[in-house]
Amino acid sequence: MPLIDKKRNRNLPQINENIRFPEIRVIDIDGGQLGILAPRDAQRLAEEKELDLVLVSDKADPPVCRIMDYGKYKFEQEKRAREAKKKQHNADVKEVKMRYKIDDHDYQVRVRQAERFLKSGDKVKATIMFRGREIQHSNLAKELLNRMATDLGELAEVQQYPKQEGRTMMMLLSPKKS
Repeated sequence: MPLIDKKRNRNLPQINENIRFPEIRVIDIDGGQLGILAPRDAQRLAEEKELDLVLVSDKADPPVCRIMDYGKYKFEQEKRAREAKKKQHNADVKEVKMRYKIDDHDYQVRVRQAERFLKSGDKVKATIMFRGREIQHSNLAKELLNRMATDLGELAEVQQYPKQEGRTMMMLLSPKKS
């Protein structure tokens, strides 16, 4: 059991009695420096204010500790992490399927669809499917995908150029970094 506890506590900052240094630089709750003290003296100061002594930086010489409410500090850190995760956008791969004999209006619909996906930060996989002997006209499909890449040139960059895989030809577009 103790091995598991050590692993769990490895990423937590050292607090109160767990601080094992001969001398530490102590910072008050207001941010003012209290000077270099022995850990037990700093611990006593923190207990008088009913707060915790938290190791902020063990790389400094001497290590820096701060007197603060550790529960509140931990809650704030978790809250910041949740907010950052909420704002993060995971790019999905959206697919736009068509045939090489697509009508011009239908093609424009697919381009607008791809445009919408790219603006929302997703990657677009443009796929052309072949049936029967249509596979003989793969050069026309490649031209169509290249045309789509140029039409979406302001929003997207080609991540994977047109490539044939069996009875389909596909191209991958990703949103341009602004």
